[in-house]
Amino acid sequence: MVFNSDHFDLQPYAGFEMDHYVRRTHCSWENAGWRSLLVQRFEHVPVVEDMELPAAADLHLILPVGGRAAMETRTGGRWSRRTWTPGRLELGVPDQPLRRRYRGDGPLRSVQVHIPRGTVERTAEQLGGRPPDYPSMAASVAAGDPLIEEAVRAVGAAGEIGDLYAESAAAFLTVHLLTRHSRAPERPPAREDTRVRAAIALMRDRLAEPLTLADIADEVYLSVFHLVRVFRAATGETPHRYLARLRIEKARHLLRESGLTVAEIAPLCGFSGPGALSAAFLRHTGTRPSAYRNS
Repeated sequence: MVFNSDHFDLQPYAGFEMDHYVRRTHCSWENAGWRSLLVQRFEHVPVVEDMELPAAADLHLILPVGGRAAMETRTGGRWSRRTWTPGRLELGVPDQPLRRRYRGDGPLRSVQVHIPRGTVERTAEQLGGRPPDYPSMAASVAAGDPLIEEAVRAVGAAGEIGDLYAESAAAFLTVHLLTRHSRAPERPPAREDTRVRAAIALMRDRLAEPLTLADIADEVYLSVFHLVRVFRAATGETPHRYLARLRIEKARHLLRESGLTVAEIAPLCGFSGPGALSAAFLRHTGTRPSAYRNS
């Protein structure tokens, strides 16, 4: 995990016993000779009781690509919960150590990308000279970004392409993260806006679980009334309708991309059964799941 490089700050990983938790199946440093971007693919053990991850300076993107796990993370005094599921991006905040525990349904796989801190800071200067707000960036990425997801998948599967590709990918990822997901620290995001983002991230993490307005409001430290008001102001929808739309989008994806039956898809999207999924799907799309799949 530790490489002798002027670009990356991976020294904090020197004492990390990686073999206890993961098996590395690809490393762009070793397999492609990249120096501008570090891309690794990992297979993770399915259960971890307690893992301490070091604080590294580089920008660290993690994209699960296989398996599912209930994961808890502690970055201060409080544990937070999220679901490890393919496509759910995470951005590690630089210089922030964390503890993690999880239990999966089998082997887990991920693609992980390190962007050098120097690349990020130089790009931020070119874009206006203000340092990036990394916590805001991480919260925004957690709400989802299909473009970043596809870019990480692409660099993870790039193979033996030269460093020019890596340098270009690092520049694109950095500019997109800074312009789409970062805010200047002297202009912090509104308190309500931050909590709306947290509510959306919670919905995505617990899409398959029963989730009430009270659950969401409690998790983001708002009353139900206040949550509905600020959520509608930020998104134009109520939390209930937004959650329903996320579940239908997930069902549409599974109908297109998997061979699962409607009965198997329903619980994965938070529906009590195929009848509930079919009714909601018809209401939102104007067609039934079976007709949508056949089309």
